Amino acid sequence: MLEVLREPFARDGYTISYNEQSLFTEVYGFVGQAGRIFLEGQLLRRNASPARSVLLFMHPSSSLSLLPLPGALAEAGVHVMCCGSRYLRNDTPLIMEKVLLDLGAHITFARDELNYENVILAGWSGGGSLSIYYQAQAETPGVTATPAGDPVDLSSAGLPPADGILSIAAHLSRAETLTEWLDPSVMIESDPDTRDPELDIYALEAIHTPPFNAEFLERFRAAQVARNRRITAWAEQQLDRLANADDGAIEHPFIVHRTMCDPRWIDPSVDPNQRAPNHCYLGDPRAANSGPAGLARFTTLRSWLSQWSFDKSRARTADNAPAISVPALVIENGADDATPASHPRKIFELLGSPNKRFERIDGATHYYREQPAHLAHVVSLLKEWMREHVT
Repeated sequence: MLEVLREPFARDGYTISYNEQSLFTEVYGFVGQAGRIFLEGQLLRRNASPARSVLLFMHPSSSLSLLPLPGALAEAGVHVMCCGSRYLRNDTPLIMEKVLLDLGAHITFARDELNYENVILAGWSGGGSLSIYYQAQAETPGVTATPAGDPVDLSSAGLPPADGILSIAAHLSRAETLTEWLDPSVMIESDPDTRDPELDIYALEAIHTPPFNAEFLERFRAAQVARNRRITAWAEQQLDRLANADDGAIEHPFIVHRTMCDPRWIDPSVDPNQRAPNHCYLGDPRAANSGPAGLARFTTLRSWLSQWSFDKSRARTADNAPAISVPALVIENGADDATPASHPRKIFELLGSPNKRFERIDGATHYYREQPAHLAHVVSLLKEWMREHVT
């Protein structure tokens, strides 16, 4: 039965655009053609009365506008922007450095057109490392090219810095999280059914089963990093081949098989929190491991290097968080079934801000789905923090 979404706040859609020339067309349709980038967003607010501050949610490839948290904040009187990058709902060709340019355009729109004095980056999940990468480049710009060597001059882009950062249920980076989820049993990238039985923890007759011992976990994690590095080396070789082929080809898309294999999901004693066993945010981890919605399932050479490569991606929090000087709040969800349990505390420790705070919400899952009490708790925390630091 069709149900119309009725909410106690308004959703005002907007579109902004700016000039940019690209080497080739990255996304299908008009959004990135004709030398212009077009970006979509929504402003959520209970009424049209002015506010000094806005929380800006942005994820590399999702608008986040239908998640429980932005709506609950708007219902509580907070002004919220949910911003889309040029790669909205398709991270196959995503370049993190270009997403920073898109985020800067949304912040400029918030200040110059919507007249907000304070813009706070609300880095939820994958938006956490994005927000930290952005703020680091806004405060101390230095990146002039993507990891593939393509020019993206953030040092002269004039990225406007935000006035505060929230890290909510966030991981360290897409590259590190993917690496912790890569199935290390895959021996041949083009043949995912050829697997190393010593490392195949999802096999019906698995050699190693929960609870996993420390020696096996160390070997498993090392094999995950090794697989990421093999793909990175191959991607770099393919880019070199394309550059020397002189046949008009510039980019190459490819599939990464079996990317949702984390011992945490089937062994609650690994990086423990209050999450349910044999479950991840995409459901059954064994099904997600080979399903179409798995992390990094479809990608390109340049995108792999920019957002997924363990060694080449510049969006790693450890590289960027020490440069942050604005007030920061880090929230860990105690039963998070997506973000690795140890990541939020590491983010907090890495942040260079002299004014930072850490909070943990016991029992909260990644999305706060059907958890109204936990959702109300995080809204209360965010409003309190805003009153104290940025309003």
